[in-house]
Amino acid sequence: MKTGIYLSYVGLGANLLHLSYCHQIAKKHGPVTIITLCKNLEETLVDDPLIEKVYYLEKYSKKFIDIFKLSKILKEFNFTNLLIFYPSIRIFLAAKIAGIQKIYAYKFFKKRKLHLVNAAKLLTEKFLDINNCQTETNFSIDNKKIEKINNEFKNIFKIVIGAGSSGPTTRWGSDNFAKLINKLNENGDYVFFILCGPNEKTIEDEIINKLNKKNYVKLSDKKIIEVVPYLCACNMYVGNDSFGSHISAQSGKKSIVFLLDSPKAYTDYSKNFFRLVPEGFNINDITHNTKADPNLILVDNVIKKIKSLKN
Repeated sequence: MKTGIYLSYVGLGANLLHLSYCHQIAKKHGPVTIITLCKNLEETLVDDPLIEKVYYLEKYSKKFIDIFKLSKILKEFNFTNLLIFYPSIRIFLAAKIAGIQKIYAYKFFKKRKLHLVNAAKLLTEKFLDINNCQTETNFSIDNKKIEKINNEFKNIFKIVIGAGSSGPTTRWGSDNFAKLINKLNENGDYVFFILCGPNEKTIEDEIINKLNKKNYVKLSDKKIIEVVPYLCACNMYVGNDSFGSHISAQSGKKSIVFLLDSPKAYTDYSKNFFRLVPEGFNINDITHNTKADPNLILVDNVIKKIKSLKN
């Protein structure tokens, strides 16, 4: 039996929060094939023995005719089982037309208040016929890649600064990150891995230009496959809700995440997430439309949290 998993998400972080379910399915049914809208997922999971293949669905759109185009793609994989971690009647119909025997999917038309972790957990439990599906997993990476980073930065506390994110309303801001790094440098021996995407170099430069020390590594000019080892080798993640926090948390690292415009559901699955919300806000009320003032998460409070988790 060949099992496929359909992740209808563009963002790398949204794909990675489903990794535990991919792993549990693979442990019972053999390595799985993932079909995704995320172009970076294949590079990210290159060392994962439980993932047979990652197929990037580059040209699929939501027109009715695309049901038949998608069905042709799905048919080529000869799946016996397909789990669709998304509420889409189009994908379901495409799988039916492709002749896939067993199709598991979210309830249609339930996208608006979808809790990604709970929905994925329930679907996996149904497929595996289990009652308590684990949400934690271990990110797979070649140990030699981690050893290389650790040998370069011996006896230094390594913090990933997650300054990049999916959009401006989810960012803590370059001023806050620069203040944080400068204050930490006053009383500690650190190296900071500054995580920004290739199109976020302005944010990276704004941070670096305000730093008093040069104990940092820029990651914006590196490919995902080069960035991942830094995320796995760090001692801690501090920053916005981004793919980096998922990899660090799945690598067993304590990950401090700022929730400004991201629902808590995205980080509900791991004990390694430590979430900070703006002063005056309840974590359960943070949504994609909150657009909270990032300065309401105080630099001093972030430092307190870092020191409490570091000790």
